[in-house]
Amino acid sequence: MGHMIEHIALERGHEIVGVIDPTLFIGDGSSVIGFDSPVFRSADVAIEFTTPSTAEQNIRAAWAQGVPVVSGSTGWNVDNLSPALSSREGDKTRVTIKDKDGKTMLIWSSNFSVGVNIVFELNRLLADMMAKQPQYAPALKEIHHIHKLDAPSGTAKTLVEQIKEHCERLNGTNIAIESVREGEVPGTHTVTWDSPEDTIVLTHIAKGRRGFALGAVLAAEEIANIQH
Repeated sequence: MGHMIEHIALERGHEIVGVIDPTLFIGDGSSVIGFDSPVFRSADVAIEFTTPSTAEQNIRAAWAQGVPVVSGSTGWNVDNLSPALSSREGDKTRVTIKDKDGKTMLIWSSNFSVGVNIVFELNRLLADMMAKQPQYAPALKEIHHIHKLDAPSGTAKTLVEQIKEHCERLNGTNIAIESVREGEVPGTHTVTWDSPEDTIVLTHIAKGRRGFALGAVLAAEEIANIQH
């Protein structure tokens, strides 16, 4: 994701001032920096895609240097950050946190893909309809590459939360999520509503990681107020 984000940012005319990655060294040809550095503080925005165990501390480290963050890391509770600043906006799919002066300091999403966000809207609509159709039962399946560290995916969890929120008869119920890790699959999410008479299927299949990276760069442009 880091390489893809860098490629798209450069493609859109932005400058990458540095990279924070413990697996990289200066010899790799990358400008490897730390949070506590003048180079990092010069950034208009940082884009963070890491792990569930490090995302929160990375965001707080960036904030300590006055740098806002776009985060696509999943598997952790973004609500832990809400008390740190003055306001929180959004829902289970996207959260915006601002400081006391109204400056956006965080945009987090469980999935920045434009296509996935369209599926989120369709999922809400379908769940609303299913509130009056008790013969249908929902289930989810998500497939990702073997390197993904969290399971179920943040997107799958979001889809389930939306279903429970918009289909009142399912409040308090357990909706099954099947997680599969195989090969280099970028990400496939399927919502199935099954009844004795028929089955309704809503599926998003990512063809690569570019869509996720593009959405993150667009969010960074939003924070930096860059127009394209």
